This record gives sequence, structure tokens and C-alpha cells, in this order.
Amino acid sequence: MASAEQSAEQFTGRARLPGFAAPRRYDLRLTPDLAACAFAGEVAVGLAIAAPTRFLVLNAAELDVAAGGVSYAPQGSDQVLQAAEVTNVPEDEILIICFNEVLPLGEGTLKIAFNGTLNDKMHGFYRSVYELNGEKKNMAVTQFEPADARRCFPCWDEPAFKAVFKITLEVPSETVALSNMPVIEEKVNGPTKIVHFQESPIMSTYLVAVIVGIFDYVEDFTTDGTRVRVYTQVSKSAQGKFALEVALKTLVLFKEYFAVPYPLPKMDMIAIPDFASGAMENYGLVTYRETALLFDEKHSAAANKQRVAVVVAHELAHQWFGNLVTMEWWTHLWLNEGFATWVSYLAADQFFPEWNVWTQFLEESTTGFKLDALAGSHPIEVDINHVDEIDEIFDAISYRKGASVIRMLQSYLGAEVFQKSLAAYIKRFAYSNAKTEDLWAALEEGSGEPVRTLMHSWTKQQGYPVVSVKLKDGKLQLEQTQFLSSGSTGVGQWVVPITLCCCSYSRQEKFLFHGKQEDFDLSGLMECKKKDDFWIKLNVNQTSFYRVSYDDELASRLRYAIETNKLSAADRYGVLDDAYALCMAGKQKLLSLLHLIAAFKDETEYTVLAHTSLNIAEMVSVAAPEELGNLKKFLIDFLEPFAQKLGWDAKSGEGHLNALLRGTLLTALAELGHEATINEAVRRFNVFLQDRETPLLPPDVRKAAYVALMQTVNKSNKTGYESLLQIYRESDLSQEKVRVLGSLASCPDPVVVREALDFILSPEVRNQDALFLLRGVCSGAYEVAWQWLKENWDYILGAYSGTLLTYFVNITVSPLATDEKGDDAEEFFKSRTKASIARTVKQSIERVRINAQWVKSIKGEADLGNVLKALAHKH
Repeated sequence: MASAEQSAEQFTGRARLPGFAAPRRYDLRLTPDLAACAFAGEVAVGLAIAAPTRFLVLNAAELDVAAGGVSYAPQGSDQVLQAAEVTNVPEDEILIICFNEVLPLGEGTLKIAFNGTLNDKMHGFYRSVYELNGEKKNMAVTQFEPADARRCFPCWDEPAFKAVFKITLEVPSETVALSNMPVIEEKVNGPTKIVHFQESPIMSTYLVAVIVGIFDYVEDFTTDGTRVRVYTQVSKSAQGKFALEVALKTLVLFKEYFAVPYPLPKMDMIAIPDFASGAMENYGLVTYRETALLFDEKHSAAANKQRVAVVVAHELAHQWFGNLVTMEWWTHLWLNEGFATWVSYLAADQFFPEWNVWTQFLEESTTGFKLDALAGSHPIEVDINHVDEIDEIFDAISYRKGASVIRMLQSYLGAEVFQKSLAAYIKRFAYSNAKTEDLWAALEEGSGEPVRTLMHSWTKQQGYPVVSVKLKDGKLQLEQTQFLSSGSTGVGQWVVPITLCCCSYSRQEKFLFHGKQEDFDLSGLMECKKKDDFWIKLNVNQTSFYRVSYDDELASRLRYAIETNKLSAADRYGVLDDAYALCMAGKQKLLSLLHLIAAFKDETEYTVLAHTSLNIAEMVSVAAPEELGNLKKFLIDFLEPFAQKLGWDAKSGEGHLNALLRGTLLTALAELGHEATINEAVRRFNVFLQDRETPLLPPDVRKAAYVALMQTVNKSNKTGYESLLQIYRESDLSQEKVRVLGSLASCPDPVVVREALDFILSPEVRNQDALFLLRGVCSGAYEVAWQWLKENWDYILGAYSGTLLTYFVNITVSPLATDEKGDDAEEFFKSRTKASIARTVKQSIERVRINAQWVKSIKGEADLGNVLKALAHKH
């Protein structure tokens, strides 16, 4: 008889588990030891055996499973089969159980006893540290998406293996124990208690959740009786009230939108001090970073409030789209994440129309555009061949591009048809799994439109088109090519939903552009062209995922339309965003981009100005030293009037968007070294340092003040740096800590930047927060950060994993801007790349090459200095 080891090879190296056995139900019992950071468990899995086998193959990782603790009992028989051998295959994270005889077809129960460690890696079953009455304590938390339930209990850890879960916990009697379902019974036995939870509906393993710790909560009920709670650390429950309000409204809205009631009896949301992603949609028990769930009326900024609203709506959307209807495999991750991202804006717009979130949504599209303009991007539907590859696709393609193509499709089909078709899709696939094709079929059925044909080109191939447009011989000439930031031309071709307006929004054209090049004879276009105020805009209100390149005449007409306020905020944003991307790809001169920026001198919309200041910061970061002075002066002259108009202090009754804009503009001016901004910031900061309740430094402008303060710091005078560390240490509000971290490395002195980077590795900074400090590194210190990463790589590789590790690579490598640094990064990672970061390394090095190319092309532009002076004078 072949041993398990000899036969293990047939099951190793596969992307998926074999399908000859499938779980129907898990009875799971866990006993976490919070002091020893360990846990024991036993699971009884109700199985259906569909084909004769002596082997059971399931997932397990970092668990101790002994052969003596594994047995199988066929249903309706007294026989109990003991496992002959149990083989762990760590590289594939599978457990191969071998029996001496063939298992009978039909139902049976597999029992496994196991032990594990409550790790500190923020995945699987892990520990998070919190303070209670000044004492540090461990809580036990789960984070199973994408493939880490296997670190808590042996299971069929793939989305398609849905099952029912009955969970029992044995925990310290003073703790609160939470899971997906409500508690049905609790038995206290001295220092411990046994907590039994109601059986769950059928669901995937990655959505199972267990949390044990000491918490406070606030609660309320939806209009149809669903209990909603927000759990926080003790004494922080008041900070959960805003999220609770949003959740109550969101559950009601989505019940109507999806035409299906929320499927569970309760919804718990909990803030976790150590949490790798922003939040996780576990069925009925959603976990969040503190910054994404808690809102402090006094010390949180308007940006924090908006983030909480959007993240809560995103996670609750998943209760239907993801949890009730689940993707069949990780190839279809975008269905979950792209959809939840899009619909979270739908909810936020319903509850807070004054936030103009659909204009703000364009920042999501831009992030998707940037990643998808790389040769190293990937299609929305990406083949996953090994568990190591899954983490990297939780990226801007799955979330941002995914959301953008859904918005494009909704815009093309119409909101009502889209919503009704979606509700039909949810009903059809409730409690089961679906693929992208299933969604297209439902939308095609409901709309009568060729949805599959339209959408295949957007999900099956990577990249997106730039549509070049000109008027010639009375016709509109369109040409599409794949847009790449490197300036080279890709081979992709798309079915592009074109929308177009001319001289006003009252008359619009809409058609599908299939070819590489087509001429369109649009009635009335030439009549409109005779007008003095003629302009033409494609991709009306930026609802579709493509860029537009206008010929010189049409581009100058659009510039005029911006100056005379003829375009919507979304279209003003789109014209600028496209021009900036084309300039970076060498398809347009920097001078024409600067002329366009000057046309925004009377801009009023937050998102447009915020995006302009972001582009400005990027331009400064790659400018050659000899151009830097003139460029900074032009940009300061552009931003200063807007900042002066807003001032440092909020006006009575002003809106949410003004609060967002004030912080953005003052931070940008501080980074540019604007003296008046820095002086005023330091004055206000010094008062704040003595009195944290002063009205002089409200939360919306604190980040700006901290960044300004760091401009005054150098290795000889680190007073400002020390003052910020003092604020960091004294605050127990995560959002305040993140504000400080995001400012510490924004200093022009490389010695101070190096000290700030070393602070990341101190026990004072939670691993989850490292990225905020890294993101704050200013343009003059990118090479310092890169050197620091190389020196600390081995430590970072051991301490961080998953998306956090990819952030280190992306944030540190991507801003470098010389070919030498690109070569250096290539050489460094040649022997250090592993599967879980390979895609990120490739993308980051490609960005370095693109930056280097852009720097050269800017240097090659004649007379830039004189033009900048002339523009500044004119402005």
C-alpha cells in the first residue's frame, strides 16, 4: 500500500483542492489562551464524499495536527476510521489525510483535533494588543480573507466550498466573545465560560469570524428590527455613534436596492487596534481599523468622517454582494471589491449629497488608471494559480478599476435597468457562488443590451484606451490605442461607450466605438463649430474608464470652456487628469499642461483643486534642481489665492468640502515651502502644544500644521520633531497618531528623515501604521527611504506580510526617478523576490523607469524657466 508521502505528490502544487469531498457543515470549538498566545481546537466536518478515495485533502497552515487526533465516521455506521497518516505540505498549505481503506460514498463526519499560535502577523487567528485601565492586554481576532481560515482550523478554505458553521468558544469569563451569529447559550464555570453561537447560514470559510476581548459598545435597531452594535475599546464607545447611524441607514438602503432583506439577525461592527487592511466584511461581524470606524466629534477631521461613512457602506454592501452571493474563485475577486467600492459611493451620495462624492469618486478612477497604465498591470479577471498570488490582487485594479467599469456599465444601461437586473442576480445566486459571466448574463437579460460583448474587453484584457479626437472635413475622427504611461503603445482594443456633448450639456450623443479608427458624422456638430464659444467634450462627466486626447484646436477650446466655467466639475477634473497623464507619457508638453493648470484660477470644486495640488506635488518631485525654483513659485502663486480665501479658521456654517479643501491646500503650500503658511502654522502649533483644546488648531488643519512644522526641523534643531513625538505618545486617538506619523518624514533634512524611518521599527508604531510614515517621505528624501529599505529588508520581510509588505515596496521604490535607481532596485530584488511580492516589485521598477523618462523629457523642453515666469506673472 502506498504511503501518504508517496501519494502526496498527486495533490501538491495545485491551485485548487480536489473536488471528491466537500464540506456541508463545521462544528468548530476553539479555546484561546490570551496570556500564552496559543489556542487549542477541534472541528467535526460533515462531509459529502462524491468519489471513491483513501485520501482527504484540505487546507491547514501553521497548525499542529497529530494523526491520532484524526478520524472519519461514515453516516449510518458504527464504524470509526482512524487516519493512518497525516501529511502537512507547508508550501501548499494543505493537509493530506490517508486512511487504510477507501471511504464509502455519501455523508460522514471528519474529526480533527489541533493546536495553534495566536500570531502577531494580523492574519489567521491572531492577537491584537490594547490597553485596559493602563494595562496592556491581548485580544484574540480573526482575519481570514483571502486564505487564512486554514491558520485557525483545518478546512476547505476556498470560496466555492460553502458550508454551515456552528461555533463554540471557551474563553476567560470576564471577556466578551463574538462571532458571526448571536449567542444562544453561555455557561460560566469559574474563571472560564463556554459560549455557544447560533448556527450560521451557508457561507465561505473566509467570512468566519471570532473575537475575544473586553469591549464597550453602542447599539440600536433598524426599522425592521435588526440589532446593530459598534464595539470599541473600553471608554471609546461614544466614538462609534456616527458609524452606528450610517450602518442603520445603509442596511435599510441596501435591503431596498438589492430587493433582498439583510440575511442575519444581527450586525456587529468592531474596531481592532491591530488590523492589516481597512476593514473586513465577515458575515454579521465586520472588523475595522480604528481609523475606519471611530469618529471623535472634537478631534477627528472631516476627511475622517467621510472615510468612516464610505468604509461602513462598503463593508455592509458585501453582506449581499460577496457574502450572500460569493465569487466562485479569486479570479472573480473584482466582483466583490469593485462592486462594493462603487455601491459605497451610491450610499454616501444618498446620505450626504452635499459631499459631492461622485466627483470625489474620480480619485478612485485615477488610482485605477495609474496602475493599469503599466505594462506590469493585470486584467480585472486574473488567473490565480497558487495561494501566494492572491494577496497582490487586492489592488487598484480589483477595487478602483473594478468600481469604475461598473459605474461605466450602470451609466450605459441606465440606473433603473441596472438596479433591477442586479436584484435579479442576487436572488438567483443567493447562498451560492457566481462568476463574472453570471453577472453579465443577468444584466444582458434585464437590459436587452450586448453586455458580454461590451464588457469582455474591459475585464479579460489589461489596460484601457486613450481615444484621440479631431474634427476633419466635417466629421469627428476617433482613434483608440492602448494607453501606457511609458509612452509606448499597447495592442489592446476595446468596445468603448462614447458619450459626447458640444457647447452645452443639453444635447448629448451616445454610441459604441468598436474599431481602431472611425469617422462619425454627427448632426449639428458643424453648426455648433461656427459658434465663438464652441467646445466639445468626450466621456461626459467622466463616467467611463478611458482617457481622451484632443488635438490642439479642441484642447484650446476646452481650456476656454474651463476659464468661462462651462464644464461640470467632473469634466474639469477629467480634462486635467487626462492632460497630466498624457504629459507624463511624453504625449504632451509640460508647457501645455501648465497653461491648462493656469486656466483653473477660478476653480471652486474641492475634488478638482485637491487633484490639481496632487499633480503639482508630483511635478515638483521630479523637477530638475535648476527648474525647481521657478516651478515652485508658479505653483505657490496658483494655490495661494485659494488658501487665502479659505483661511486657517472655519467660517460659520461652511460645508464639509471647504473643511477638506482647507487642509489639502495648506498642506500643499507647506510642502512647497511657502513661508507665510509655515510661519502661521508654527505660531498656531505652539499654542496647541500648550493647550490641546485651543480652537486655533482644529483637526482639519492639524496635518498641514505638522507638515509645516517639519519644514523648520533639521539635525541641529529637532524641537519640532520632538514636539510631534510628544503629541503622538500622549494621544490615544488612532486618527491623531496617523496624522503625526504622516508628517514626521516630511522634513527636508535627510538625517531627520532617517530618524523618522527608524521610528517605524520601534515598538511604539503598530505594524499596520508603518505605511503612513512611509507615505509622508517628501520628494527630496526618496533615495534616503530606498537606502533605509535595503538596509532593513531582512527585518521587514520577517515582521510584515501580505498587503503590508507590498506597501513597503510600492511606496519606497515607485517614487525614485533615475535609471540608475531602477537598475539598483532590479539588482536588489533579483535574489529577494518571492511570489507574494513579485508583481509589486515589477510594477514599482516600471514606475521608476517612467519617472526617469519624464524627468529627461522635461529637461529637454526649451525655455521652461521663461515660460514659468510669464505664466506666474500672468496668473
